[in-house]
Amino acid sequence: MHAVQAFELILVLLAVIVGLHWLAIKLRWPPATALLVGGGALAFVPGLPVVSLDPELALVLFLPPLLMDGAYYTALGRFRRHLPGILSLAVGAVVFTTLAVGVVAHWIMPGLPWAACFALGAIVSPPDAVSARAVLKGVTLPRRVTALLEGESLLNDATGLILFRFAVAATLSGVFHVGEAVQSFTIVAIGGAVVGAAMGRLWVFVTRRLQDRVLVVIAHVTLCWVAYLAGEAAHVSGVIATVAAGLVLGWYQHVVLSADTRLVGNSVWQMLVFILEAFVFVLIGFSLRGAIERFGGIAAIPASTIQMIVGVVLTIVIARFVWIFAAEGLLELGRRLGAKRARPLGWRQATVLSWAGMRGVVTLAVPLTLPADMPGRDLMLICAFAAIFATVVIQGSSLGWLIRRIRPVDADPPAKMTMAAAEGAMARARMTVIEARAYDEDGTLVHPYMLEEARKRMRFMERYEQDAGTEMDNLRPHFDIVIAAIAASRAELIRIHRAGLIEDEVLHELERDLDIEQMAMIFQRGE
Repeated sequence: MHAVQAFELILVLLAVIVGLHWLAIKLRWPPATALLVGGGALAFVPGLPVVSLDPELALVLFLPPLLMDGAYYTALGRFRRHLPGILSLAVGAVVFTTLAVGVVAHWIMPGLPWAACFALGAIVSPPDAVSARAVLKGVTLPRRVTALLEGESLLNDATGLILFRFAVAATLSGVFHVGEAVQSFTIVAIGGAVVGAAMGRLWVFVTRRLQDRVLVVIAHVTLCWVAYLAGEAAHVSGVIATVAAGLVLGWYQHVVLSADTRLVGNSVWQMLVFILEAFVFVLIGFSLRGAIERFGGIAAIPASTIQMIVGVVLTIVIARFVWIFAAEGLLELGRRLGAKRARPLGWRQATVLSWAGMRGVVTLAVPLTLPADMPGRDLMLICAFAAIFATVVIQGSSLGWLIRRIRPVDADPPAKMTMAAAEGAMARARMTVIEARAYDEDGTLVHPYMLEEARKRMRFMERYEQDAGTEMDNLRPHFDIVIAAIAASRAELIRIHRAGLIEDEVLHELERDLDIEQMAMIFQRGE
């Protein structure tokens, strides 16, 4: 494909992404489902070029920023609190699913080597961070289930990739040692965490010394790729390195970044993640065409391959249910025996957690890295695509319906301080500073209006802490008036600019002030 044609295709795909995302909103579908189905349908439109993803480029381009995005917004305290459950899913469930798929695959096709069967299991076993985030945007889950799903999606790709490499090496060499595999797994995982933490700390060091906002935003955006490539260069897990760097970034960004830099950086980051996330699902759909053509078309796919596809998809779904409910049983047994830290999820939460196992970019890219002489290579490719389509389209589309049907319960204890109490504490800290500085050294009041405004705010915050709901209901008409007044100010600003009465610089400065004021009003109104 010519470079200009490739650029034109990218523009077409961007337009398609906007249209599919709009359609998903109108139909109340998960955007991932619309993008995946739309990309698959678009791939078979006559005249469009065949799109093929370089697997190494796909992993490096898409995975680090999307993992970083998940880690950046992870509630670190909740992540630490639920780390045993997260590791159970990210390591235990992935290993169990890999073994289960390997056994089923060998049972369906006895001629396929055991190691190749387990390589297939490693490909389809890890639920994907991108798919999970894309689907979970449209649903409301209990905090513990959300923490488990988000934490699992950050770490399980590393488990799947490591298992895949072991299985491929065993297939090609015919040798596999469990002890060496466990040792290598531990070193790679811990090494990735160390490299990622070091990259995160380096980001903090550099950011504190950069003076320019644009340079800070660039450092903010590129950290994900730097951490991933540093981990791979050190022969440890680039996935875990990216996650560790993201956790450090999320923890320190509140004290390292200025307010305006954080606003700009988050806007740039959200746009980047949206585009990459959307392209992932469209390109997955596009890549299906090449996989089917290698089999000679849909009609040429043999019955044994279809049996394998059905067996693999059913196994990854059932294995997740088996693992999660078995863990539930052990936790319930521990609770009854008096273990204070044993806290079962409950069948409602466990069902939702079991059903939310969507596959995505890793399952797509990993089988494309298989050596040409790998036994069952094309079979693994088609099974990987089937796993992505089945889990994203069926499970992703029905997750919201399932949640509404079974109504999972949020059993996590609430935080010690509510939002109203936190805002009250902030208001008291603000009031202390204003009261101290409203008077000069001889005790003369020099800022009476500021002090009066602060006292009014403090009186409101005292009422707000007592009954936040009533106070917000009373304030919403006030916010509506302020927003309408801001709109009038904006219209007048544009009028006098169009009349040539002010320069563009004045327009931009005043418009920025109005934008910030309007954002504050909308946020306080609860939109």
